[in-house]
Amino acid sequence: MAISAIFLWLALRGLKLTEVWQDIRSANYLWLIPSVAVYFVAVWARTWRWDYMLRPLKHVPLRRLFPVVVIGYMGNNVYPFRAGELLRSYVLRRRENVSISASLATVIVERVFDGLVMLVFVFAALPFAPIPGDNAHIRAIVIFASIAFFAAMVIFFALAAMPERFYHFAQWISDRLLPAKIGVPLLDFLQRFLEGLASLRHFRNVLMIFLTSVVIWLLETVKYWFVMHAFDFQVSFFALMLMNGVVNLATTLPSAPGYVGTFDEPGIEVLKLYGVGETTAAAYTLVLHAALWLPITLLGAFYMVREGMGWSDFSKAVRVAEGEAKA
Repeated sequence: MAISAIFLWLALRGLKLTEVWQDIRSANYLWLIPSVAVYFVAVWARTWRWDYMLRPLKHVPLRRLFPVVVIGYMGNNVYPFRAGELLRSYVLRRRENVSISASLATVIVERVFDGLVMLVFVFAALPFAPIPGDNAHIRAIVIFASIAFFAAMVIFFALAAMPERFYHFAQWISDRLLPAKIGVPLLDFLQRFLEGLASLRHFRNVLMIFLTSVVIWLLETVKYWFVMHAFDFQVSFFALMLMNGVVNLATTLPSAPGYVGTFDEPGIEVLKLYGVGETTAAAYTLVLHAALWLPITLLGAFYMVREGMGWSDFSKAVRVAEGEAKA
């Protein structure tokens, strides 16, 4: 909450909010219709990617997996700490009997690939949409994210390549440092987690996951492009790719539910670099954020109700995840 408050203050300081509101009111919201449509195509592509990663564990038809993905993204929008990922794995266990720890491994790998694609977007867009001047703020985000995501990718490839060796090493540490009541369930969780990394053991799988991730984020950039036409400014598609990359790298920071602030401040700053007025940049970014947040949250809530679930199921998901290894 504190981090979100700081980012919101940075985003809105010095702005004339009445002018921002006027820009929001004067936008042509018909452009949101194709933007929402293309966003759900991207969500369907996310579902296909997850199905591909889950196949070593269990093949789940896309029509059954799509509501699970949407519930997870809805959870990310209303719970802190990206807790919708746990909710997604819980629903998958409930519907398809796939262990939470194994499916969580695939979800975390998804996030690492997403981060790498965001970095690719940034580096690919810069030659075509160079940032005017010297902006240390954007550079710091890119450098920090590059180190974090490339390190994570190396670690996950190592775990996927040598699961038995890593498990035995963890077992050796557990036997010497942890009591049995903690070590045994942790090792069981680790074993299931390593099973969830099976999709990284073949080059073809890795290539397919990466290419699908590129398609997903290109589609989301198309949504940025559609929403831009609702406002009175124009920047290149490459500038929107850069904005998409920077914004989504920033949202990896801990924040309030729905990435409040961590989405908005970097988005406004990137647009200002390309000569967009600050009130228009703020209006566009806030509307874009709402257009990303609201449709999938409403659809996720619908699927959650249809599944017979309520908000208390999140705490159930936590208990199931904690008790899965013991069971």
